[in-house]
Amino acid sequence: MASAKRAKSKLVKEQPDDISRDNVDTHIAAFLAEGGKIQEIPLGVSGQVATSGPRHITLGKRHSG
Repeated sequence: MASAKRAKSKLVKEQPDDISRDNVDTHIAAFLAEGGKIQEIPLGVSGQVATSGPRHITLGKRHSG
């Protein structure tokens, strides 16, 4: 019996035109031209706001007995 070989297809990832570096630079330039400002966030700073204390997860029911 002959073994069947599967051909492996190579996926080629192409960058869409709207994500190209030139397009991003154009969008940034337009943003700045309209009066937009870019704010640099220091390393280690998070945008997540803690609204409550720590949450404990209970994975199973405890049977009292």
